[in-house]
Amino acid sequence: MAIFKGAGVALVTPMKEDGAVNFEKLEELVEYQIANGTDAIIACGTTGESATLPIEEHLEVIRVCIEVAKKRVPVIAGAGSNSTSSAIYTSQQSEKLGADGLLLVTPYYNKATQNGLAAHFTTIANSVKIPAILYNVGSRTGINMAAATTARLVKDVDNIVGIKEASGNISQVAEIMNLTDGNVDLYSGNDDQIVPVLSLGGIGVISVLSNVLPKETHDIVAKYLDGDTEGSRRLQLKYLPLIKALFSEVNPIPVKKAMNLMGMGAGTLRLPLTEMEPEHAKALEQELKKAGLL
Repeated sequence: MAIFKGAGVALVTPMKEDGAVNFEKLEELVEYQIANGTDAIIACGTTGESATLPIEEHLEVIRVCIEVAKKRVPVIAGAGSNSTSSAIYTSQQSEKLGADGLLLVTPYYNKATQNGLAAHFTTIANSVKIPAILYNVGSRTGINMAAATTARLVKDVDNIVGIKEASGNISQVAEIMNLTDGNVDLYSGNDDQIVPVLSLGGIGVISVLSNVLPKETHDIVAKYLDGDTEGSRRLQLKYLPLIKALFSEVNPIPVKKAMNLMGMGAGTLRLPLTEMEPEHAKALEQELKKAGLL
């Protein structure tokens, strides 16, 4: 059984003005997401600025999300690292905290071989009992996980159950589904490709857009899975301009700006991320107004 079907939010980590994690606001955001139909909470992913969270903070964010969610929706812990031993530690601690699953990004900077990727993920997955979703995002990690490697891992490792595919390469997505005979939980990692990925057998999205439009992002997936492909397609196309604005600078800079403009209190960013450029912020504000969010 899949950890979730639908739209899982790649949740931001709200910060105070001094850069500390705003745990009170984090609790509010989890409640907001659940109240508005989000199907899963993904804590400490890329959007959650995991790269700048020391392990104690990282685990505390995961703990708070689990505690607030109270099993109403699954909580998936971002536990990946370019260090296999670090990823094992974070994965094991997340399991102890009660996470429903793990999100494991391809190891950045090291530029492992495909065999290295297979060994890395196998070792991590074998250290825990909860299910894991692989995360392929070469634009950020500097390495692409080949479809054959993904298929190998899904077939050979019992608790590697899915993949968040953010390569943007639809041909690669199709190859994954072909090589696994569709026996993999496939999630779009790109908000502008939800419907294309669903058309190849996907079951959802791990979404940045859900931070500002949780119900609508849920509906894109739900409509498609319920057979209303036209309704799903219309929503996907309707929000493409907003999605483009949300990725006009590196994530999560724009989505935090959007949430702050909407009065949601996402707060500051941690260096080396900086505030949005004025021209991009203006364009984002216009798209938020068009979407009825301001």
